Amino acid sequence: MAALRDAATRPEAMSHAWLITGPPGSGRSVAARAFAAALQCDQGGCGQCRDCLAVAARRHPDVLDSATQKVVIGIDDVREWVALAVRAPAQGKWRVIIVEDADRMLERTGNVLLKSLEEAGPRTVWILAAPSPRDVLVTIRSRCRSVALGIPPVQTVIDLLIKQAGATPEQARLAALAAQCHIGVARGLVQDPEAAATRQKVLALPGAASSVSRAVIAAGELGAMAKARAEAVIRQRETRERAQLLAGLGETARGRTSAFARARLKEFDEESAKRARRGQADSLDRALIDLLAFYRDVLVIQMAASVDLINADAAEMVVEQATKSTVRQTMSRLDAIEQARQRLAANVAAPLALEAMGVGLAVPGLIQANM
Repeated sequence: MAALRDAATRPEAMSHAWLITGPPGSGRSVAARAFAAALQCDQGGCGQCRDCLAVAARRHPDVLDSATQKVVIGIDDVREWVALAVRAPAQGKWRVIIVEDADRMLERTGNVLLKSLEEAGPRTVWILAAPSPRDVLVTIRSRCRSVALGIPPVQTVIDLLIKQAGATPEQARLAALAAQCHIGVARGLVQDPEAAATRQKVLALPGAASSVSRAVIAAGELGAMAKARAEAVIRQRETRERAQLLAGLGETARGRTSAFARARLKEFDEESAKRARRGQADSLDRALIDLLAFYRDVLVIQMAASVDLINADAAEMVVEQATKSTVRQTMSRLDAIEQARQRLAANVAAPLALEAMGVGLAVPGLIQANM
């Protein structure tokens, strides 16, 4: 990368604020960490040295990797980052601050960050990540050097799953299509039986939406399933991270803890609760994206479009739904699902949003007609 060559030979020429954008699955966070590792590595990112491995594990002392679990990034969090940005790196070449979900920053919060983006320390680099430039405050965007990422091609994802996840070519193809080239989701479909089972249950919902009552029940079950799935994943991660925290504090899970350790554990529990809420929201949104993909495939069949089905492994179910409905009804169902996503993003109670969606799936156009 030209930026890394500049950093090595002329540190003063290095841009101190970067904005990495790309849709879900484009690898924004991975790219941000790879850039941070390359800045610290003597070889420009070998992936093997102590610095590279520490950044990848999010344990490098000079790389702050902040991923919010909140709906919006708090102003106190930004103030902590700004205070950190003026410090010289402790052992690495650069002080790097990665801000994932930079689009979750309100204007008054973003204003706290502006001066630091313009006048960062001589060895400080900010790396912000967001879905698209327009999702970020224009005042922040204008102070950053932009890097735009795209979704990887299907064949690239297939090759990666075969090489890294041990998938067969057919498994990799179906997973890549079902995940819409989101590498993390595709890897989960190949390696995690629970993830694959959850997706199958989501794809069964259209068949259950034969009446309003059945559709509402099925939508409620979808919400409960997504919540249980998220809780299981989060519980496993929290158990591991709690043990690591205790070990780092020199404590044991059963022994008496010091006042300092208790305070740290309280902070950990509070952050875990926020993470759980975010995880449940993300899990439910993923289920709704899978549902959108199903009805997209239904529309493809109805319109006789010459494009691949996302749910190639559920082609029979897709064709069955396509023959039982019209294009107008399918479009209305897509609207009902998207409306549920928007309501959930606006913090509408999940049971209410899903119940309304269930009605919209069972009786397409009913809700819109009565609004």
